[in-house]
Amino acid sequence: MSETNSAAETAAPHRYTAAMAADIEARWQDFWDAEGTYEAPNPTGDLAGDPELAAKPKKFIMDMFPYPSGAGLHVGHPLGYIATDVYARHQRMTGHNVLHTLGFDAFGLPAEQYAVQTGTHPRVSTEANMENMKVQLRRLGLGHDKRRSFATIDSDYYKWTQWIFLQIFNSWYDTEADKARPIAELVEQFENGTRATPDGREWSALSAAERADLLGEYRLAYASDAPVNWAPGLGTVLANEEVTADGRSERGNFPVFKAKLRQWNMRITAYADRLLNDLDGLDWPDAIKLQQRNWIGRSEGARVEFPVDGAGGITVFTTRQDTLFGATYMVLAPEHDMVERIIPAAWPEGTHPVWTGGHATPAEAVTAYRKQAAAKSDVERQAEAKDKTGVFTGAYATNPVSGEKVPVFIADYVLMGYGTGAIMAVPAHDARDFAFARAFELPMRCVVQPSDDRGTDPATWDDAFSSYDAKLVNSANDEISLDGLGVVEAKARITEWLREHGVGEGTVNFRLRDWLFSRQRYWGEPFPIVYDEDGIAHPLPESMLPLELPEVEDYSPRTFDPEDASAQPETPLSRNADWVNVTLDLGDGSGPKKYRRETNTMPNWAGSCWYELRYLDPNNDRQLVDPEIEQYWMGPREGQPTGGVDLYVGGAEHAVLHLLYARFWSKVLYDLGHISSAEPFHKLYNQGMIQAFVYRDSRGIAVPAAEVEERDGAFYYQGEKVSRVLGKMGKSLKNAVTPDEICAEYGADTLRLYEMAMGPLDVSRPWDTRAVVGQYRLLQRLWRNVVDEETGEVTVVDTEPGEDTLRALHKAIDGVGQDMAAMRFNTAIAKVTELNNHLTKAGGPLSRSVAERLVLLIAPLAPHIAEELWRRLGHTDSVVHQDFPVADPAYVVDETVTCVVQIKGKVRARLEISPSITDEELEALALADEAVVAALGGAGIRKVIVRAPKLVNIVPA
Repeated sequence: MSETNSAAETAAPHRYTAAMAADIEARWQDFWDAEGTYEAPNPTGDLAGDPELAAKPKKFIMDMFPYPSGAGLHVGHPLGYIATDVYARHQRMTGHNVLHTLGFDAFGLPAEQYAVQTGTHPRVSTEANMENMKVQLRRLGLGHDKRRSFATIDSDYYKWTQWIFLQIFNSWYDTEADKARPIAELVEQFENGTRATPDGREWSALSAAERADLLGEYRLAYASDAPVNWAPGLGTVLANEEVTADGRSERGNFPVFKAKLRQWNMRITAYADRLLNDLDGLDWPDAIKLQQRNWIGRSEGARVEFPVDGAGGITVFTTRQDTLFGATYMVLAPEHDMVERIIPAAWPEGTHPVWTGGHATPAEAVTAYRKQAAAKSDVERQAEAKDKTGVFTGAYATNPVSGEKVPVFIADYVLMGYGTGAIMAVPAHDARDFAFARAFELPMRCVVQPSDDRGTDPATWDDAFSSYDAKLVNSANDEISLDGLGVVEAKARITEWLREHGVGEGTVNFRLRDWLFSRQRYWGEPFPIVYDEDGIAHPLPESMLPLELPEVEDYSPRTFDPEDASAQPETPLSRNADWVNVTLDLGDGSGPKKYRRETNTMPNWAGSCWYELRYLDPNNDRQLVDPEIEQYWMGPREGQPTGGVDLYVGGAEHAVLHLLYARFWSKVLYDLGHISSAEPFHKLYNQGMIQAFVYRDSRGIAVPAAEVEERDGAFYYQGEKVSRVLGKMGKSLKNAVTPDEICAEYGADTLRLYEMAMGPLDVSRPWDTRAVVGQYRLLQRLWRNVVDEETGEVTVVDTEPGEDTLRALHKAIDGVGQDMAAMRFNTAIAKVTELNNHLTKAGGPLSRSVAERLVLLIAPLAPHIAEELWRRLGHTDSVVHQDFPVADPAYVVDETVTCVVQIKGKVRARLEISPSITDEELEALALADEAVVAALGGAGIRKVIVRAPKLVNIVPA
């Protein structure tokens, strides 16, 4: 703020200034805290003794968990928090019992990396960051129920995260019941013989290890040796969703390799259909639903078995089983388990030299190619434009419909993450298979009649032919013929034939893979699992929870050369031998025994999978959540068939990761009877991003945005011309503006108004500090309309306002109320501004009834100044729980509206008419208007189109 402006503002002793705003805001924040103004009552206590309160509808409003960064907040971070606060305040004023609070998602890699660099314990740095963020957020006047706040690193919180893991570990998915059930019920089925073991032996005949392995095939949380995303530069494995499109880690930008390691997984695939189907009942943006549907990736097709001599068979999943007669070779993902089983000692006689990759034996060729493939991301491996690479395994499989021997290759364009990790290659009708066949000189057979004039010899084609409308050809054996059939009929017929002959069946496949749940880190939830001397996993009893993190001297996982794909993880927890090796009595009747603890930790997503439930009942140390409380806040109700949070606001970047994982956990807890809501979040709203200009010098290095000067449309930093682009706001880009700066110069209410007024909430918008003053001036005019700047006295009068003012007031009330409910805060502010300007221009003291309703209108947006003015207007109770004004319909409807009269599309007259006029009355008025009569010039009329009360369109003869 300039010295001139500052002097002008202080000239009047009671003018609304930044200093006054700071005083007002601090006082009312203290008041709200002391009075518990935002504390939401629960049904098990407060509501039961207050019938009036119990009759209120509830509203549960949430923001996505913030992570307590050491850099603190910039003005882009609070956008969603302010929006939910404005909405929550409006909902309170419209008669709702509102639950709105905020915790911290505090486990994760950033704090651990800081600990590695500085030696500071992650808890120390994280708690310091949280305290700083709490101070920043409090200054914004956010109406959170602070009793309900927590951090995921609190042991009494992650006790229940561990407890939920054990519920998932001790559950299996019953496909007949289509729900999760306790693993004890599955054991009972094996024991009583209603479910047979795979090899037919009785359950009692199985060893403990065999039983554990068998149950592991069913458990919803299980450990397995499987291909994972290994980032040596981080020393940990990553979920698919944490790997960027170019095959690098989302954090740190390290290369990611495929490696086979024993890790914990969540069987989220068991819920694929339900995760897909239940999207229909959610009030989410279509784009987010589409991303989840695509990620789940449901496709219908067939499972087909290709026998391999001496090695069983290779199972493929295909959506084009109608083209089975055209399969001339097979391809396995390099990581496929069958590869080792089918490799012969030597190349078969007559093996094409191109197929061998120049290696002496199949084993050498496969080993070399696997190493090459491990260095590529899934995206790189799937790229359509790249040259197709691969190597022959030396083995042949049998096409089950043609009886032909087809060579089996491994190639990186086939992934273990889709289908079975094996494909039947039909090169004439698949572009990738076509390119591979050309590269390796493999045969191609046309089995779908081309609709163009290319003929049926693929050797003469430039690319594959693919169609769902063409007829089948060259597709017959002694038992079945598909020739002449359309694709749909051919698929049905061949699927039935495969089933009858025991070599396949119709099935559904999903792109979704099980969730990799292990991390080789320190700063995460320890697994409540121990291993006995035989390596069998045992869950800790609930009485031993929480299992707290031990102290370690070195927080870092062992990192390796980022390019060393062969490295093996070493976790920080594994270095604390006293913690790892323990003697425990697990209460299973076997007495004290020696065990080894799990030394991986849970991923940072674990704590955010269920935090909405902890907000409901944050101090419950007896159960996850009181059922009555959960039912009240999140249970199913009209319009919300699967229950969930009423409004959840956060970034669209969490479309797959957090949102999919949280939905999975909710469904498991729902199946097991712990909660009544099958979905965690009923309504999702994605706020946009506040962007800022990034200025870079000739080296491409960001320079401080605040020190850049604009001259003649160009930008200069210390005399050097710099470039300017609109991008993210952040400390590293040297363009961050903190909320503290804006609050100090203008006040928190001004910052709140500006962020809400910048544009639609769901659209990204550029920050402009110079524009903030506009909202500051609005608050100054509002203050001046109620308070005398010289004396500090309230200037309102107890007289009724004029009709013009009543119309302006009630139109504003009507419009602002609708905008608030629909989260159109920018247009709500515009309507408040319009009303305030009308009152300013009208002159004279305001009527008390107008002043009070003006204050109530702006209260959700600028709560501090509203609370101050409400008190100065003589009220002793807080503005927070006042009723939002209700518009009088008589003043909302205009007395007259303007009707446009057009002749041949040109406006010839404007009529001021009653909004209730009929079509017939309006037509008569229009035709009698002097300007219309003159414009027609005596011409006849062919048609009159009336759209009362706004338009009359006359078509001359």
